[in-house]
Amino acid sequence: MPADIHQFLIVFTAYIIAAGSPGPSNMRIMGVAMNDGRRAALALASGVVSGSIFWGLMAATGVSAVLKTYPDALVALQIFGGLYLIFLALKAAKAATSPDKAATVEDDRARSSMLALYRRGLLMHLMNPKSILAWIALMTLGLGPDASTATVVIILVGCAVLSVSIFCGYAVLFSTGPMVRLYRRARRWIEGTLALSFGLAGVKLLLSRI
Repeated sequence: MPADIHQFLIVFTAYIIAAGSPGPSNMRIMGVAMNDGRRAALALASGVVSGSIFWGLMAATGVSAVLKTYPDALVALQIFGGLYLIFLALKAAKAATSPDKAATVEDDRARSSMLALYRRGLLMHLMNPKSILAWIALMTLGLGPDASTATVVIILVGCAVLSVSIFCGYAVLFSTGPMVRLYRRARRWIEGTLALSFGLAGVKLLLSRI
């Protein structure tokens, strides 16, 4: 049992570093939280969490082996993911150059956009091949040749809990009053930074080899 606990700690620490470090998903959650509020950011974060859990299930059930056997699938995912990040970069750049809007938000419009935000977060995570590769690495760290089903379940459940805590934590933290006021003062700079980050990540994804 101590050996199992040690392996779990390694896997969970690696996941916290991978999921919690700044990246396209976290930066988009931060931007939506400061601009559109907590509910919108939590909807986006829920999509990201769903995408993360999906890739975890795929890695745990051995589908990752299929992707490694057929690298063209990963290449296609890389291309679509890179193009989607560039699309997000263009949207952020447009927001950065647009004039400031009134602070009022229409609740009906916000409610109708929750599903769209969820889909955006889900799509953003599903189309990032680095996510499945990260999960393959995590499963390699945590699972040996004699790993039991219980070990797989514990890793998946633990990482799912961490995923909710990290991504939804970003949504809650950056939707607080001080963060919202910061966004209003520095909206153009923040959106410009998002545009640059998404653009660089998209280009890197399109040009890199998996």
